[in-house]
Amino acid sequence: MIATKNSTRLSHAILEMAADQHRIGVMDDATYRKITVRHLGEKANRLSRPISPKQIRALREQANLSQAALAQVLNLTVGYLSQLERGVKEPKGPSLALLNIVRYKGIEAIL
Repeated sequence: MIATKNSTRLSHAILEMAADQHRIGVMDDATYRKITVRHLGEKANRLSRPISPKQIRALREQANLSQAALAQVLNLTVGYLSQLERGVKEPKGPSLALLNIVRYKGIEAIL
């Protein structure tokens, strides 16, 4: 689905309405949590943005962590983190999401 200005406005309105309904008790917790990622627009896409090997290494160095330390924090193997930094492998799924959290929020967000 390609996001347009109107769909973004619509998504924002849906989220706002759902939050209001949840706040006043019209919508229960389970229903409120079912709002899917497609309604979150850019916020949801931030965690799946590609990250380059140079950016991964820069994140690690900015946090003053060795590969072993960062790998432990992210629950990755040192070998996998090394491969990411060298560009042998590309982060996907949870590892990509965690690296993007560090990119946008800093290492403190996951420590």
